[in-house]
Amino acid sequence: MKKSQASSKPQKKAGESAKKSVQPKIRLMIVDDHPLFRAGLRRVLELEEDLAIEGEAADGPGALELARKTKPDVILMDVNLPNLNGLQATRELTTSRNDIGIIILTAYHDDEQMLHAMRSGASAYFPKDVDPQELIRAIREVSKSNYVVNDEVLAKPQVATWLLSQFEQMSVTDTNGSEFKFQPLSTREMEILKLITRGQSNKEIAQMLGISRQTVKNHMTSILRKLAVNDRTQAAVYALRRGWIRLEDAR
Repeated sequence: MKKSQASSKPQKKAGESAKKSVQPKIRLMIVDDHPLFRAGLRRVLELEEDLAIEGEAADGPGALELARKTKPDVILMDVNLPNLNGLQATRELTTSRNDIGIIILTAYHDDEQMLHAMRSGASAYFPKDVDPQELIRAIREVSKSNYVVNDEVLAKPQVATWLLSQFEQMSVTDTNGSEFKFQPLSTREMEILKLITRGQSNKEIAQMLGISRQTVKNHMTSILRKLAVNDRTQAAVYALRRGWIRLEDAR
């Protein structure tokens, strides 16, 4: 009897040790307004034992609310979202939580869009046709507070250096010879840009937002300079093409 009891003790300790060695799963959230895309992404990610889907959202405000409730480690965020675009939602989330990682997934892929995403606080940026295994690798890196830029894994100091060099390359010069560094639009500027796409005049925008016409003009000048475009129409097209403003919201 004593021999049997002695042999059972190591088995119990081994079991307890195994439980302690289990790593917590990476908690994920998916934000996209297309149910079919969300479902496909969920099916791919659920096959990974170290990943757990905590929830899904279909628009910007929904993403903010769900993220505050579920506190995910990593969010997969579309840009072209109703009510509040993915870049704006990313900026709000990363401002309030410095431990969250956001991966931007977009149908419109270019270097400027990537810079806007990273400047907004994203940890990685991919077109929606990204290879699933590449995305999964990025999720794991981002969950460790790393950044993924053009297939490179960077720590925070490295990505800061990379951003500075990219901003220098993307700096633009206006017709008066003044140089303006590449910058993302502010929340107010994005709000005004959305109204511009609806065909609102400066006077109408001023009345709607409760600000002066001169303030609207100042914001408009800043928007044109930041986007390196010549007029309101080009600014509207720029935003629509990149999914910052949905075509439905511009009507």
